[in-house]
Amino acid sequence: MADNSKPDLLQLIKRIGAYLSTKISKIFVTQDFRSVWAIAGFAVAVIFTYRALRTPNGSRRRQTKSQPPSPSTSGFNSHPNENSLPSEDLRAQSTTGGPIQPANLTLGQIVRQRLSDGRKVTCRLLGVILEENTPEELQIQATVKPSVLEVLIEITKCSDLYLMERVLDDKSQEKVLTALENAGVFTFGGLVKDKVLFCSTENGRMSFVRQLEPDWHIDSDPEITSQLARFIRHQLHISTKTEQIASNVYSSSSLEQFFMV
Repeated sequence: MADNSKPDLLQLIKRIGAYLSTKISKIFVTQDFRSVWAIAGFAVAVIFTYRALRTPNGSRRRQTKSQPPSPSTSGFNSHPNENSLPSEDLRAQSTTGGPIQPANLTLGQIVRQRLSDGRKVTCRLLGVILEENTPEELQIQATVKPSVLEVLIEITKCSDLYLMERVLDDKSQEKVLTALENAGVFTFGGLVKDKVLFCSTENGRMSFVRQLEPDWHIDSDPEITSQLARFIRHQLHISTKTEQIASNVYSSSSLEQFFMV
């Protein structure tokens, strides 16, 4: 609307200029200097009025130019990056089908997110890392689950991992260490043999966990898991059965299933 009034305003100023020119010529003829001051004041008023009418548009243009670009036009990605996904959403575990794997995340990033960046993890061997489920089976052989290897190595990269198990004799202990070594756990991961602990009783294994005070403990024994629930912040119970042990205990059919592998 202000742009449409500009031609009219300019025409008015031209007419005022012509009028002033005529008056000034008459003043110099009659030498009426009081009229000069009156005309000068009138001219100043016209100039200020003209500038006042132009100022709002000019200010708006300057403000528009100085306004920073909006995220939608500057190419700025306002969505959170992949490392900021909520840990609770990633840890949510369905006892039937499991959660959907977040897109564009590597296995290492998923492991860190699901463990909530836990710096220390303890884990039993039987039924979780090993195919065997009883100490008696370890007297015959020890076999590392191929499906768990990739996840296990990623855990060693981001956490201080301790493996532990109850054994019946020294030969069983040797079989377990040999199986882990042949699977490449000590080569590709950050695990060392000194962090593979053995004991002769289940109470001894539970004592290991309490002394180490991990952020996470992984176990397949519901009794041990239940007793440790008061002392350990998070636990993962590996079982094919659907059972709720405590509010801070998550359940999964396998270690790799928990990490959606």
